[in-house]
Amino acid sequence: MSENQDSRPGLPKKVYYSAKRAIRSHASGGNVLIAATVLALIVANIPGVNTMYSDFWNQEVRLQVGGFNIFSHSGHAMNMLQFINDALMAIFFFTIGLEIKREVLVGELSSFKQALLPIIAAVGGMIVPVGIYMALSSGTDYSGGAAIPMATDIAFSLGILAMLGSRVPVSLKIFLTTLAVVDDIGGIIVIAAFYSSDIQFGLILIALGLLAVLFLGSLLRIQSKIFYLLIGTIVWYLFLNSGIHPTIAGVLVAFCIPATPVFAPKKYVQTIRRSIANFNAEDDELLSRRSILNKDQMDWLKQIESASDKVISPLQELEDSLHPVVNYLIIPIFAFANAGISFAGMQPESIISGISLAIICGLVIGKFLGIFLFSWATVKLHLAPMPQHSNWKMLASVAVLGGIGFTVSLFIANLSFDEMGQHGLELLNNAKLGIVAGSLLAGIGGFLLLHRFLPKTACDEPEE
Repeated sequence: MSENQDSRPGLPKKVYYSAKRAIRSHASGGNVLIAATVLALIVANIPGVNTMYSDFWNQEVRLQVGGFNIFSHSGHAMNMLQFINDALMAIFFFTIGLEIKREVLVGELSSFKQALLPIIAAVGGMIVPVGIYMALSSGTDYSGGAAIPMATDIAFSLGILAMLGSRVPVSLKIFLTTLAVVDDIGGIIVIAAFYSSDIQFGLILIALGLLAVLFLGSLLRIQSKIFYLLIGTIVWYLFLNSGIHPTIAGVLVAFCIPATPVFAPKKYVQTIRRSIANFNAEDDELLSRRSILNKDQMDWLKQIESASDKVISPLQELEDSLHPVVNYLIIPIFAFANAGISFAGMQPESIISGISLAIICGLVIGKFLGIFLFSWATVKLHLAPMPQHSNWKMLASVAVLGGIGFTVSLFIANLSFDEMGQHGLELLNNAKLGIVAGSLLAGIGGFLLLHRFLPKTACDEPEE
């Protein structure tokens, strides 16, 4: 094993397969996300259609029994945009929480030595963009959006790496995946710390009590997903009305989902072998017919079904089930609802001034400098080794790619200017312009640099 791999047996291969799985699940949704973004930009600028587009997001959403509406905030019904940003995005952050827990247990974050370089790079990639934004926005009415350029969009960035195929060393894919996960953790902390107001401590105490019930259920190895999702929904509603952003509830509930299955694989194999042996003992002619199963056959199949449920942990099953929903439905819907930038009345110079310029500089310059310089210092101080089969030019190219903010950047921009009235809407529109332009520059720049500096032939991968 190479020096940058942990000494614990089997861990490097676990890290490799964990990263490969994350790359496949995130990168595959990148094209849908791009299509949703382009469609939003087109629709938002077609006369007549743009009015329908705008009005649609202001419609109320209700799921009501009597006078109780679950999609309400402080007694007021959510509109469609709030439903997407506060409810659907809570599911997105729930899957992020599941992913973070898995990465800590068996993935890139399970090995301190393996994770140290991308962790430090991610910290640099958050500090420097925020610093640049603050320097450019000091004394302005948009200085509160400093967290906007701190994010790296995992779907977009890994989608671009996927376009380059096997030329990209696995170590660089692991580096970028881990960096994006740590960025997500940073974003969650920022949302929890800076985007909460009018705290209702009574509701928070009830929510914390329910989280304790979920945690106890995890310790007792309760495997019912309905148990966690039902109580988790109540926790989300309490957070929604407590003043703490409800997406944080998604993350906290995810941390309570059990990661340990009831059965070890060996016991699972023994169970299904016993059940299949019962079938093998049956009359071959009877088994060849398509007929209604008898009671014994039903019992044997149910044993196999039950064992299959018990060998997969609730964490893994929920993550696998939700990833397609999040990648192909929730995130594209979020992009379609939030990326619609109206260019009507917008001055061309607005992209190189004000909040747009601050965000573009934060994403394109800040992200690159933060990720690259912090990585360089970490390697030079011998705190962590360089990723295998890579060099500084490749790492610098990936650092440029880290400037693709998009999803979480749009989300934080909405939180930053949502309550500033008409002027806030103008700032938000310009912020979206900066996010899209900065992410586009970072994506194209990173792709071109990687295309130039990556080896022309496929890199060696670990044996399957």
